[in-house]
Amino acid sequence: ASFSATFSVHLISCHYVSIKLIVSPFFLSDRFKDTRVNDIWLVDFYAPWCGYCKKLEPVWYEVGVELRSSGSPVRVGKMDATAYSGMASEFGVRGYPTIKLLKGDLAYNYKGPRTKDDIVEFANRVAGPAVRALPSKQMFEHMMKRHDVLFVYVGGESPLKEKYNDVASELIVYTYFFSASEEVLPESMSLPELPAVIVFKDGAYFTYDEYEDGSLSSWVNKERFQGYLQIDGFTLYELPLHLMWYFALFSFAFRLKALIQRVAKEYREHFNRDFQFGHMDGNDYINSLIMGEVTVPSVIILNTSNEQYFLPGEPIETMEQLVQFISSVLNGSAQAYGGDGIIQRIKRVAFDARSTIMVIFRSSPLLGCFLFGLPLGVISLMCYGICTAESDDGSDDIDALKREGLTDEEEEEEEERQRAAELEGPDDGENEEEDVGEKDPEVKKTD
Repeated sequence: ASFSATFSVHLISCHYVSIKLIVSPFFLSDRFKDTRVNDIWLVDFYAPWCGYCKKLEPVWYEVGVELRSSGSPVRVGKMDATAYSGMASEFGVRGYPTIKLLKGDLAYNYKGPRTKDDIVEFANRVAGPAVRALPSKQMFEHMMKRHDVLFVYVGGESPLKEKYNDVASELIVYTYFFSASEEVLPESMSLPELPAVIVFKDGAYFTYDEYEDGSLSSWVNKERFQGYLQIDGFTLYELPLHLMWYFALFSFAFRLKALIQRVAKEYREHFNRDFQFGHMDGNDYINSLIMGEVTVPSVIILNTSNEQYFLPGEPIETMEQLVQFISSVLNGSAQAYGGDGIIQRIKRVAFDARSTIMVIFRSSPLLGCFLFGLPLGVISLMCYGICTAESDDGSDDIDALKREGLTDEEEEEEEERQRAAELEGPDDGENEEEDVGEKDPEVKKTD
């Protein structure tokens, strides 16, 4: 009798099964919090009306099948965040769909592409230990082939190792972290001192220096990207906030691409602290940023912290021209465009609105006419009604003003005339003689 509500949980094991548990929401909340401590859960918080959630549903089924078939300890489930908003709020759900991996008392957010391979890789990475050991050279070489960026701690127990473990627990959602002995590393490597934190990427390795690189967390957050990468909607906003400048190449122009890759590698010491080099397919994002059309291919430097951008004064043909352009941005001599001021924000809103309207009319003219013609017609009718009402009120006001201009005697005479006119009927002509000869005393008094 105490079980009063229905909660739908979709558990994915060897096949996709929908199980309905008849329990109280409060009891389920306590039960779920207690049971999740002993298990690792990958949960999709969704809303039934959300289109993106419906699009994710077949992918979510494949994720469950893949994790189950591979023997992963991760259990996969779904929760209707609109029906159980209290539990969703407790886990910090702010939008739909939200994917979280619940591991012990920790909840890790997934913000990558919503594809099966990316979600499965995220689940396996976060479900395991934050720092994985590399016991042999063969294992080290295997991991080097699998990962484009590899962080390795080398050495024994130390305060640096404690910091490394803390950073790994924080940033495990983005990349892997390993530990190894010095014997596991290639013989060609020479470390100035131990312990050390090393990142392997771009065919080279770089060592963390506390005095030059600052905090270990900031250094790892910056170095987890390759020197040159493809920038999309996810990676653009995953780039660390303290890395102020972003460099993008639009479309695939092999000459420009090779030129930027050379600068990223050969001038790493000069530009690595301030720039992320890469390319972006298409120009839709940049068009909305600069509120115009960018030719493809083009080079541009973006500052996403304040939405400023920089364009070269002349076409980039050589590496010297590219290095000079980047240096001019660093020393402040380059012309900055855009920004996040109030005027720019207003212009951007107007540009986005115009772009949206143009897209609607290009894709479906009839739908555009309906969406914008119907509100305009309603507004026109409302304006006509308001203007008509004002005109009637104005004529009444004029009559009132005329009456106010009369004296008391004139006003009484005017009222008597109106009353006499109302008393006159269509057959007044037949009884005209009677009315003339014999009048009512009240009429005589009126005369």
